[in-house]
Amino acid sequence: MSEIEFGLDTFGGLTRDANGDHLPHAQVIRDIVEDAVVADQAGLDFFGVGEHHRPDYAVSSPEMVLAAIAGQTERIRLGSAVTVLSSDDPVRVFERFATLDAVSGGRAEIVAGRGSFTESFPLFGYDLRDYEVLFEEKLALLAELVKEEPVTWQGSTRAGLQDQRVFPTTEDGLRAWVGVGGSPESVVRTARYGFGLFLAIIGGPAERFSAYIDLFERAQDEFQVPRQPVAVHSPGLVADTDEQARDLVRDGWFALRKQMGRERGWPAPNAGDFEREIETGALYVGSPETVAAKIAATVQALDVDRFDLKYDQPVQHGDHLRSIELYGSKVVPLVKDMLA
Repeated sequence: MSEIEFGLDTFGGLTRDANGDHLPHAQVIRDIVEDAVVADQAGLDFFGVGEHHRPDYAVSSPEMVLAAIAGQTERIRLGSAVTVLSSDDPVRVFERFATLDAVSGGRAEIVAGRGSFTESFPLFGYDLRDYEVLFEEKLALLAELVKEEPVTWQGSTRAGLQDQRVFPTTEDGLRAWVGVGGSPESVVRTARYGFGLFLAIIGGPAERFSAYIDLFERAQDEFQVPRQPVAVHSPGLVADTDEQARDLVRDGWFALRKQMGRERGWPAPNAGDFEREIETGALYVGSPETVAAKIAATVQALDVDRFDLKYDQPVQHGDHLRSIELYGSKVVPLVKDMLA
């Protein structure tokens, strides 16, 4: 990419009504479509919708939501904030996104990954003991499919293919990424298969990921593949003032951290963790000026091609819309001025 792009990502986390109660899944999905329309009008470059299969997230079929968005937008690129490739079929993934590419006029992207949760494995009949081989083999097959040539492939996780064509074909190809949480092995694998690197930086200082980007570049040289872009995805919310943004996000952030701690055995967050993540970590919460300065510092430190703000904090939908408007109209121009 010739210049940095700015995007938004959502995993379809449930928003709240004025009483603090969760909105129903159907309303959250309709609101996401509205979010994307506002993002398109704000001039943003990308809108990503992630896949989850649990009650606190509304979206289990990102391509369906993205297709609805495609019909109401004109220029913004559309993709999965993550497609859980391990528990899906790469042929169907390609077919769905090739179809999305057609209906959107060539705006579709795939972000393949393992996903941050494992509910899809038992749901679709996969064994978690096959976690590594499922992703390795399916990513290898997806790498062949996006070439849009006859595919010959053999593996242990699904039936092989022999000179198989897959349809529909696209007009200009599909941009494809791999979502990586910070494993060196995942970075090298992404380079080997010729995908873009989509770094999920959800905690701690962004600068610590510079080593992974260096590794990605060295691996591409070693495998003698064309250089692919690097994107960063981090959570946040923009409001009119720093105080307002922190007040909106604080309670939901602590609740989510405690929930994840119970599920994964993490320690409970301390009183100052929220502020530290904003000041020096991976939480982009504040006024347009505050968020822009932090994004600019991250882009300069990592030299990435795209920054995506994961905006779906557990707030009211109106707060999301205001955040998107401020991100497009104020944050992005400020970041561009700072980088210039």
